[in-house]
Amino acid sequence: QLQACGGGLVQTGGSLRLSCAASGLTFSRYGMGWFRQAPGKEREFVAAISWSGGSITYSDSVKGRFTISRDNAKNTVYLQMNSLKSEDTAVYYCAADLYAIVTTTKGVDYWGKGTQVTVSS
Repeated sequence: QLQACGGGLVQTGGSLRLSCAASGLTFSRYGMGWFRQAPGKEREFVAAISWSGGSITYSDSVKGRFTISRDNAKNTVYLQMNSLKSEDTAVYYCAADLYAIVTTTKGVDYWGKGTQVTVSS
């Protein structure tokens, strides 16, 4: 299972670091991703990292502001979010897909429970 944490309330321009800890799976075999869902909207892709960490991709809306990373020794994936904007407000979910780059909600093997991020002006 996946357990995400680190969300909270932050002012515009601030930073947060999300973490997602995995258990019960061979973490190093899974591509990991972060998605978010704002009220009334569909869940959307934010960032993804391959199982080895050698390939990373971001949505255009967060490129240059967010950084995804992973520590396979700790079975954890991170999302460092800087220069936060009000439009980043959403519930953030981590996802795992076996030997895949997780850029779509389809085919995800595991979802974590979301963590709320609220950016206030």
